[in-house]
Amino acid sequence: MSELLSNHNLLGLAIGICTFLIIGIFHPITIKCEYYFGTRCWWWFLLLGIAGIAGSLLVDDVFWSSLLGVFSFSSFWTIGEIFEQQKRVARGWFPANPNRKDKKTLTPESDV
Repeated sequence: MSELLSNHNLLGLAIGICTFLIIGIFHPITIKCEYYFGTRCWWWFLLLGIAGIAGSLLVDDVFWSSLLGVFSFSSFWTIGEIFEQQKRVARGWFPANPNRKDKKTLTPESDV
């Protein structure tokens, strides 16, 4: 894949577009995961990030290795965003899930 894109000087553009899409996909995933699971799903993203790093190191192709690296660090970034999303829900910026079993929520004053 890299050779085809490099021959047409499109490798950087393709990596940039895919990076944009990966980051864009993680945004709603973060919101949905916090809504349905709260902050207890953070370790899923830790495992995804570690798997992405391993994959990035094992893949020879520059295109796929780069995308695995972007996916990996987007997963790591999502860990922090899960906890930030919890604060945004406490502030009323996003709806809380009334059906979720764990009712541990932050108050707007406790997010310092």
